[in-house]
Amino acid sequence: MTNPDYELDVRQILREGGEPFSAIMEAVAALAPGQGLRLLATFKPIPLFHVLGSRGFESSAREIGDGDWEVIFTPAGGQSRGAVAEPEAAPDKIGAANETWPAPVAELDNRDLDPPEPMVRTLEGVEALSPGQTLAALLPREPIFLFEELKTRGHLWRGALEPEGHYRVVIRRG
Repeated sequence: MTNPDYELDVRQILREGGEPFSAIMEAVAALAPGQGLRLLATFKPIPLFHVLGSRGFESSAREIGDGDWEVIFTPAGGQSRGAVAEPEAAPDKIGAANETWPAPVAELDNRDLDPPEPMVRTLEGVEALSPGQTLAALLPREPIFLFEELKTRGHLWRGALEPEGHYRVVIRRG
């Protein structure tokens, strides 16, 4: 007998400008072996497909109306799995601290965009760079999903929370 999917609705969190990543990861950690997750969101969370895919989940998504999405994450191949650990916190600096980086060739201000646009726009900017070039981006919050995607694509980054409350990240294309 299989457990029914755990349901998590993060639409209100997103509508209020919040970041639901920690709630999603807590739900994933609480899943029973073989149990899936039914997620309701205000956009198709493509970055989350990669994050949970690396943890052994397959995903299927469908729009359910008014721009909302239902995404089902199921353990790949029906495999039984244990609890998933919270990912390591993204450090503020990746790479050698004493390493000199070139000045950014582009500066993006993504602070006033709704998710997932800050990440999408930043990744598009990075992909337009030549290897070794850098891009700076201002983001409304610490970009946990972006860090996962940058790591997957082989890029380096340095970032910090600014006194004004936004997050500034400098990314070097790998």
